[in-house]
Amino acid sequence: MKNTLIFALFSALTVTVHAEPVWVGKFDGKAGTLPVGWKAERLSDKFPATEYKQRNWDGVNAIEATAVKSMALFGRTLEVDLEKTPILCWRWRIDAPLVSADLNTKAGDDYAARVYLTFTVPPEALGFATRTKLSLARSIWGPQVPDAALNYVWDNKHPVGTSKPNAYTDRTQMLVIESGDAKAGRWVSARRNVAEDFKRAFAGIPGRLSGMALASDTDNTGESAHAGFADFHFVADKEACATP
Repeated sequence: MKNTLIFALFSALTVTVHAEPVWVGKFDGKAGTLPVGWKAERLSDKFPATEYKQRNWDGVNAIEATAVKSMALFGRTLEVDLEKTPILCWRWRIDAPLVSADLNTKAGDDYAARVYLTFTVPPEALGFATRTKLSLARSIWGPQVPDAALNYVWDNKHPVGTSKPNAYTDRTQMLVIESGDAKAGRWVSARRNVAEDFKRAFAGIPGRLSGMALASDTDNTGESAHAGFADFHFVADKEACATP
């Protein structure tokens, strides 16, 4: 009886501790300004840069991306503890998917919208061959080439759930989160367990999340795209997204 009362009292006093959402992209929608800590980065001067700006879009404070035969990332550095808050939540939208894109080929490696996460991997976990390939890639594309990356994409034709290496490098894994035009023209919420996605993509190699970028890119296909991104935050595994 005594033990039962003690257990009941302990249970009543126990409080579940919830991790607060970690906001990494909460925009204010002020036209003519860009959020602090974010910047556009061109990967090549062979093509125009995708245009990024803030706006209030159907009541959502967002980043608007406009791509016309163009490519540039709009990104920031990150320090997020994926053991505590592994779930990335966000909202995005597109006017329409690209027509001729194909994630299986270099010529088709374009997306109306994508969210790009980069990771730093300890050198000893990469192996000599991988380190050599990364060194070569950085000599061509610059130091922004990551040790590993995940790309969450709004594709044109592949089924949601498709996951495969990028056409240019197996250090980047492409994951189709939305596909086609069924949800085009409106805001769509997304939720991904980044820690689990990374483990599946890179076979248990340790990685530290180091950056995030948004993009609409059409440099390979020569098409145009118009997209929006909003409300990026990380939450604990069992927590609901804090999207309004």
